[in-house]
Amino acid sequence: MNRTIKSCCSRWLRRAAALACGLLAALTAGCGAAEAEPRVLRVGVALYTQDDTFISTIAQELERMAREEEQARGLRINLSVVDGRSNQTTQLEQIDSLIGRGCDALCVNIVDRTAAAVLIDKAQKAEVPVIFFNRQPVAEDMLRWEHAYYVGAKAEEGGILQGRLVLEAWQTDPTLDRNGDGVLQYVMLEGEPGHQDAMLRTEYAVKTLTDAGVAVEKLASDTANWKRGQAMAKAQQWLDEGLGGSVEVVFANNDDMALGAIDAFKQAGEELPLVVGVDATAPALEAVAAGELYGTVRNDGAGIARSMLDLVLALAEEQDPAEAVELEDGHYVWLPYRAVTARDLEEPAA
Repeated sequence: MNRTIKSCCSRWLRRAAALACGLLAALTAGCGAAEAEPRVLRVGVALYTQDDTFISTIAQELERMAREEEQARGLRINLSVVDGRSNQTTQLEQIDSLIGRGCDALCVNIVDRTAAAVLIDKAQKAEVPVIFFNRQPVAEDMLRWEHAYYVGAKAEEGGILQGRLVLEAWQTDPTLDRNGDGVLQYVMLEGEPGHQDAMLRTEYAVKTLTDAGVAVEKLASDTANWKRGQAMAKAQQWLDEGLGGSVEVVFANNDDMALGAIDAFKQAGEELPLVVGVDATAPALEAVAAGELYGTVRNDGAGIARSMLDLVLALAEEQDPAEAVELEDGHYVWLPYRAVTARDLEEPAA
C-alpha cells in the first residue's frame, strides 16, 4: 500500500511540475508578445473642410501611405482626421482636443492663415510638431518655433502655368478670339477673400498674359470659396446678365470652381469658352479628357501627403527632418506644379 501511495504521489508531482513548466512557458510567451507590441504613432489631421475635393484627396492619400508604412516599419499609425467646417474657432477647439488625446504630430490645413500664431503656440507648449499644408501661414508666424513646417506649392507658379495654358491656346487657335477684336475677354472665379493661393493665382495668371503682350479685358470676377456649387451660381448670374457670348476664357482658382462654371454654361445651353482650373482632381481630369475643361495645373496632393508623412516619421524618430525632406529655410517643403491638357493625358506613361 505504501508503494501505491508513493507511486501516486510521484505521478502527481510529475504532473504538477509539467503544469508549472507549461504555465511558465505561457507567461514567458505572454511577456514576449507584450514586448513585441508595435509602437503607436498618433497623428492629428485637421482639415479646413472635408467638402473640398482636393483636400479630401490629400487626406485619403495620407491614410493610404500610413497603412503602407505600418507594414514596412512594423508600427501602428493612428490618423485622427477632423473637419473644421470652415470655422477657425471650431478648428482651434479640435486642435486642443487632438493635443489632449496625445497626438505626436499635427498636420493642419488651417481655416484662416492669420490664426497660425495661436495654433503654433499651442503646439509648441505641448511640444507637438505642427505641419501646415496647402494653406500657407504668414511667414513671421512660421518663425515662432523650429518645429513649425509648411508643405505645399508656390501659389504664383500655379497662376503662371495657368496663364501659359491660355497663352498657348490664344497664340495657336484664332477661333478663341470670338469677336475678332484682338483682346482676350475673361471672367475670374476666385477662391476666397484673403487666401494667399487665390490672390497669387489670380494675379499671376493674368500677369503672364500681359507680360507676353496679350491685351486682356476682365468682364467679371467674383469669389466662390473653392466650391463647385457656388461657382455654378456665379457663372449662371453672369450668363443671366448676357455675358455668355462675350466670355472667351474662364479662369478658376481651382478645379471645383472650373467645373461649376462648365455646369452653368452647359445647363444654359451656351457654347463653352476655354476654361482652366488648378489641382488636377479626378473629376477635372475626366472633364479634360471629355474636352470640356481645356486644362488644369496639377497640384501634387500625393506629394504633399508623402512629404508630411516623411516629416512626421523623421520627427518621431528624432531624426533631422532635413534628411527626410528637402527643407527650405528650415520650415518649407515646396512641391512643383505641372500643367495638364488633353495632350498630356494621351501621352503614354514613362
